Amino acid sequence: MRFIAPSRAALPAGFANHPALAGFAHAGRLLAEDWPSLDCLNALLGEAHHAASGARLSFVAQDAALTAEDLHYEARIHVQGRIATRERNWHDLFNALMWLDRRPLKCAVNARYARELAQLPSGNRTRCQAALTHFDEAGAIVVLDEPRLVEAWDRHDWLELFRNPASPWARHAEVLLFGHALLEHLLVPCLFPVAKCLVVLGHPHALGTAMQDIARALEQGDCLNDPQDLRPLPLAGIPGWHADNEDEDFYHRAPCFRPLRPGRRYPVPRRTAHE
Repeated sequence: MRFIAPSRAALPAGFANHPALAGFAHAGRLLAEDWPSLDCLNALLGEAHHAASGARLSFVAQDAALTAEDLHYEARIHVQGRIATRERNWHDLFNALMWLDRRPLKCAVNARYARELAQLPSGNRTRCQAALTHFDEAGAIVVLDEPRLVEAWDRHDWLELFRNPASPWARHAEVLLFGHALLEHLLVPCLFPVAKCLVVLGHPHALGTAMQDIARALEQGDCLNDPQDLRPLPLAGIPGWHADNEDEDFYHRAPCFRPLRPGRRYPVPRRTAHE
């Protein structure tokens, strides 16, 4: 079933205060007011250039003339810097938020995707392209410094991961959300979005360093070569992110807390450059 985001009028007051949005410098302005125009988004973007291609970045209307162009969405961004954007659209507004606040990572993902397109222009989707799309739509970087959390995550032991007082998630882990579709789904409390994560061992407050490290790894072809590189993280389990997650039964009844699939193995977490 196709997801339909709620209207602005249907959202509860204070929805922009969800902890998932706490790490975004521009979230308050974009979400507290009426729909921002493209001119507003471009004013916030300023004189930004693509970190890999050097193209001047801008948000442009996704209209009939633009879609008629024989140019892939990602290639257009890489070559021309033009980010096709639908106005009054949650999905594209959250994508714009990522370009404003997660630009090094957006540029790295886009450059890698453009490189894949150039190597395989036939339209066949590579495993790398699938991984990049998963990460761009639903991705997150998790930085943690407690190996017991990784061990619990490996087993899909969600109670151990999120609620064990001996290794509390709140003290040992931080999440940098990157997938704009995740934010869109968080607008509907009855949904339970699952992030697709790259995991980094390091100081949990070193999110900026981790983002730069992942961006470099993407440029070097050292990560996101396959969707299997990504770990699922039910966002509803993060302390403070869902009203019901202090109830143990919640982890048994909510559909996002799935058991480990037989034979599934996750890659060893990366380490920050300073670890």
